[in-house]
Amino acid sequence: MNITSTTRINEFSKYTILNILGMMGLSCYILADTFFVSKALGAVGLTALNLAIPAYNFIHGTGLMLGMGGATRWSILKASGSDRGDAVFTTAFRLTVILSLGFSALGLLGSAPLARLLGADEITFEMTRTYLRILLLFSPLFMMNDLLLCFTRNDGAPGLAMKAMLAGSFSNILMDYIFMFPLQLGIFGAVLATGFAPAISMMVLSPHLLKKCNTFHLADGSSSQIPVIASIGLPSLVAEVSSGAVIIAFNIIILGLEGNIGVAAYGVVANLSLVVVSIYTGLSQGVQPLLSRSYGHGDQTAVNAFLLYALATSLALSLLIYGGLFLGADPVVGIFNSEGNPQLQAMAIDGLRLYFTACPFVGTNLVLAVYLTCTDKARIAGVLSMLRGFLLILPLAFLMAAMWKMTGLWLAFPVTELAVFLLSIYFMKRH
Repeated sequence: MNITSTTRINEFSKYTILNILGMMGLSCYILADTFFVSKALGAVGLTALNLAIPAYNFIHGTGLMLGMGGATRWSILKASGSDRGDAVFTTAFRLTVILSLGFSALGLLGSAPLARLLGADEITFEMTRTYLRILLLFSPLFMMNDLLLCFTRNDGAPGLAMKAMLAGSFSNILMDYIFMFPLQLGIFGAVLATGFAPAISMMVLSPHLLKKCNTFHLADGSSSQIPVIASIGLPSLVAEVSSGAVIIAFNIIILGLEGNIGVAAYGVVANLSLVVVSIYTGLSQGVQPLLSRSYGHGDQTAVNAFLLYALATSLALSLLIYGGLFLGADPVVGIFNSEGNPQLQAMAIDGLRLYFTACPFVGTNLVLAVYLTCTDKARIAGVLSMLRGFLLILPLAFLMAAMWKMTGLWLAFPVTELAVFLLSIYFMKRH
């Protein structure tokens, strides 16, 4: 192994390991809520939480679209010597403010009908509505945190980005406990803790934002950058929004098959899925600055090397994750089944073992989407993201559930990811 290869591996490790840890911490916002809600409010609280979670996917997805799209474009311009980077950051910043205020308005004025739309019944309505309202009101903090994390990581500070994400997550866990147990604020306390977490994260980022070494600044924006940012960030948006859409569709199907207990069981699987997918998201986002910079410099050898490292890492992680979930399904589900409900326990164990057979395909698909985006093939990445996010999984979920009930529903996710993986290989060979 020559020095260049060693340097690349060290740089790859630095960016991806730090970002994986940070994204896992970020995903624990919701997982901590799941744990504490299950302990404090039982299956009803767990059901209400799972009905409301798709709103977080839409908020986070929009923030990532602007953050990943803007930061990727900014990195390419910076590597090529262009002086238009500040216009990209300013445009992404303004869009973040505008769109996040739209989400807040929805929380203020439309949380009740939204709760009904998401499937809340008389038992779960009040908890679902409360969670939705507060979550949407905190949208500006969530989305601004997404934007600043992406730009800070691309500005040569992946370690600080990781520290910020972990600080936000750990503060959320601490506040979850305080608000839900000593203060006994119930579901309101859970969502309040989640809402405050991105503020802690941005406080950790603030030294870099104020230092002279920071190379992105507010300046004159450019409306011409909006479609570029949106097209580059589309796969990130689709990945998150599709998670929300899938949760909504699965909730509707499961309510018809197994009722509220079934939705609670799916809540365990879905929230663990957020953490698992965040690992692959952390890997793909971590390698993104390296791919963008190498492509901007015209160094195809480095681009290929970083892609290979990411794919190999994804496969290794998949073997570890699925092995751990398969062997540890019973105790993992038991952590969230505070009432010891045997129906919930059995259903969630089956779900974990079937649903997460998708792991190797999810990781590969996310890495390839980022690679295509960073090499000016954002349109192909967008098509693949739409296929895995909406166009395949939703009809497959309804079809397979009609044919094989819950087993078919659990398998709809891995079948979709496998199909998109095969399509990804086809497009990679063509281009």
